[in-house]
Amino acid sequence: MNTKQSTPFWFKLKNNRILLFKLIITIFHAVGVIGMSTEILRPYFQLLTPFHLLLCTGLLFMFHRSWNMYFFWFIILAFILGFGSEVMGVHTGFPFGNYAYSDVLGVKLLDTPLMIGVNWLLLVYLSGGVIYRHANNDYLAAFLGALLLVLLDFLIEPVAIKLDFWSWKDNVIPISNYLGWFGVGWIIHLIYRKLPFTKINPLSMYLLINLAIFFILLNILL
Repeated sequence: MNTKQSTPFWFKLKNNRILLFKLIITIFHAVGVIGMSTEILRPYFQLLTPFHLLLCTGLLFMFHRSWNMYFFWFIILAFILGFGSEVMGVHTGFPFGNYAYSDVLGVKLLDTPLMIGVNWLLLVYLSGGVIYRHANNDYLAAFLGALLLVLLDFLIEPVAIKLDFWSWKDNVIPISNYLGWFGVGWIIHLIYRKLPFTKINPLSMYLLINLAIFFILLNILL
């Protein structure tokens, strides 16, 4: 008599869905590397950058498990703090330094692309989800999350400048940029940790790795 239990259909369906979206993420980033690194295609792919951010965020949130009011507060606060710090940076030089955005990242408010707020939300959610399993203390987790953001920015900055997302005064990236990323990132990460919503997302690590590889390859190819 066969007593072995078969895997429930819903579990297979869920796993297949995760694999499907992981494949979509990989294909999407691979095509992006090809497009951004090919001179004739680059202008078209630059225009697609805001849609890339929205797609990544949308795919990630499809697998978020607790849409409670605290999660909505995190979305709102992460966007406002991220976008607000960039507006302040563009107009005052604090906390990142003296820089200006081009029109590549789409619609701007106060000389700052709205997608930058989405970018902060996405990167904090990704890095926070990865750190969550490895740090029990909220302040330590916020520190590690902010540090991870700075490491990502080291990869992003050279690519963003070459693709004309933004430009720095005298074409020099100041140390204040990374200090600013750490400070703003720490605050948003702490909010992420303190608000009670489910932090585990099966796509977080995979998407973060894809983003890192995406920028590593573009640093080499551009």
